[in-house]
This record gives sequence, C-alpha cells and structure tokens, in this order.
Amino acid sequence: MPRLFVGLELTPDIAFALSLKRGGLTGARWIDTEKFHITLRFIGDVCDRTADQVVGELDRIDREPFEISLGNLDTFASRKPHSLWASVQPNADLMSLQIDVERAVRRAGLEPDSRKFTPHVTLARLKGPTHEDVARYLTERGEFQSLPFKVDEFVLLSSRKGTGGGPYIVEERFALYEDDAHEAYFEDDYASLSSSF
Repeated sequence: MPRLFVGLELTPDIAFALSLKRGGLTGARWIDTEKFHITLRFIGDVCDRTADQVVGELDRIDREPFEISLGNLDTFASRKPHSLWASVQPNADLMSLQIDVERAVRRAGLEPDSRKFTPHVTLARLKGPTHEDVARYLTERGEFQSLPFKVDEFVLLSSRKGTGGGPYIVEERFALYEDDAHEAYFEDDYASLSSSF
C-alpha cells in the first residue's frame, strides 16, 4: 500500500536552483529533483476508507494563496548528521495552513503528529559524513535564497516503501482560492447546476 503525505510542490526554477547544490559532500545520497517538496503532514500507510476520509477533510480547508521563499541550507542531526535540507523562511500563512492540515488529518481519525513542524526541503540523505564534513560543506555551499513563489494549492502525495520511495505520485490536488475567486467559483457552479433543471 502507498504511503501518503501532504505537501507543497516547488516551482521548476526553484527546484533547479536547489539541484545546483548537489555534490561536494561525502556520503550524501541526493534526492531526485522531481521529488523536492515541503511536507505539511506525513500520514503513512492507511486503508482506502481512511484515505478517502482524509481527502474529504482536506477538501474542506478554505485558505487564500500566499507566497513563501526558501533560505539557507542546514542539517538534521542527533548524534550524526542524517539529512541535508533547505530552510523555508518564516511565514505565518504557511504555519496556519499546516495547522489546518493537521486538524483535517485528526478529524479523519489519525493520531496527532508528535513531531514539531519544521518546514524544509530535503536535498540529501546522509550516511557517513562527519560534523566537520558537513560544516565545511555548509560554509562553502550552504548559502541560499530563493525568490518568493506563490502557493496556490497543496497536494496529497503517495510513495512506495523501500530505498528512495519510488516515484512520488500526486493523488489529489487542493486549490487555495482568493476570496473573490472562491465566491465566483461557487456562483458559476450554482448557475450551471440551476440551468440543468
């Protein structure tokens, strides 16, 4: 069964800019560019019924589009560095969207996520580099600043278990609407429905 997660896709130009950061770090397994994303909520393996409930709850989220930008590179590490990532500049709209997603997933019957939300784009999984290796890489190549880009939807993605997770597949897209556009959408939908009677 696919593993599900909710995320934001990157624009092609931002993904390409991040891909230029590849190389120069021993023990890094670089993520394919087409897999770059910002995870809003990892869901995992669920049955079809629960997946349908998640989709229904996510579809109820009503937020307007907003802009975000990416910042410098960093790593997650406990005893040893285990992943390299690009940060997301602090953004209140992004945090609010993530809270809405978390609430939607809980309404669908899933347990709360115990991990603190740290928005980022994973660039590489690390196996073997020392803290010195990572510090050197970040000093030489860790500076990054993207142009702001618009977030006008979020997606439900699936992946397969195993090394690399297989290709990520967009299972559902959920649009974010400007207030006026949202109202116009439903007015048009109502008008077309009325005309069919």
